[in-house]
Amino acid sequence: MTMETQQASGAGTWRANLARLEGLAEVLAGHGLRTRLMMPPGRVPSLHVVNPSAAALAEDVYAGRGQDGLWWFWWSWAERIAAGEDLEGAATMIEHVLSAGA
Repeated sequence: MTMETQQASGAGTWRANLARLEGLAEVLAGHGLRTRLMMPPGRVPSLHVVNPSAAALAEDVYAGRGQDGLWWFWWSWAERIAAGEDLEGAATMIEHVLSAGA
């Protein structure tokens, strides 16, 4: 694989991660959670999610492929949340974890 191919592949993965996080952000907004896309240079993008009723309840969420080759949403501690295609399931789990009653 050439360096140009590796860079293009990395950029494609970065865009795929970002697209999944953007979709999740839309669904989370419908659940009443605030989100902010984080895109630091040279790092994978993440979605910072906050419960507006209790701002201390916040977490960073990532999208990426698991060792199984499938796309997943991940907590910052590298535990799976839900499959990458299951936006509603991921939003429900995130809402549950960030709820004031949790």
